[in-house]
Amino acid sequence: MKSKIILDVLVEDDRWTENVDFDAVKVAEELKDLTFRFVADSAEHELLVLDKTFNVNVALSNDEEVHRLNKEFRQMDKPTNVLSFANIDDDAFWEILPKEKVIDLGDIILAFETLVAEAQIKNISVYAHFCHLLVHGFLHILGFDHQEDDEAEEMEELEIDILAAFSIDNPYKEAEEA
Repeated sequence: MKSKIILDVLVEDDRWTENVDFDAVKVAEELKDLTFRFVADSAEHELLVLDKTFNVNVALSNDEEVHRLNKEFRQMDKPTNVLSFANIDDDAFWEILPKEKVIDLGDIILAFETLVAEAQIKNISVYAHFCHLLVHGFLHILGFDHQEDDEAEEMEELEIDILAAFSIDNPYKEAEEA
């Protein structure tokens, strides 16, 4: 991987540092390294072979903020677990790519309350669910999607493999068995 990835984590809600039994900022950095290396090695991603520096922004936020963003940008009047805003989907990204050495890849915003509630419902740790949603967000900002069945399958396989390398169980296992 020729590209350098810089992660900027903003803790918008103190529960991310006070109410979890892991260092969310440190885990985000480790997952960023693993995810981008894995994608560069296994998927030969077109951006990661470039001699560029890419910025990735992660906000550890809450339901109120994610609800606001979800309503504003996706016209969905409710919170969700994670939002990803991928600059790769914007034509302007591709216009500035050859001209700039440092480029923003996008933003990922995680909602504390929804993530915790989903972890409880799934009977998994907040840590495992956080890792899954963050890897999911990283893949989105690299241009992976799950709108079509083949895209969803590719993205899920990447998530499963990346999380396994981080000692996290397959997050789709229960859905597959149902």
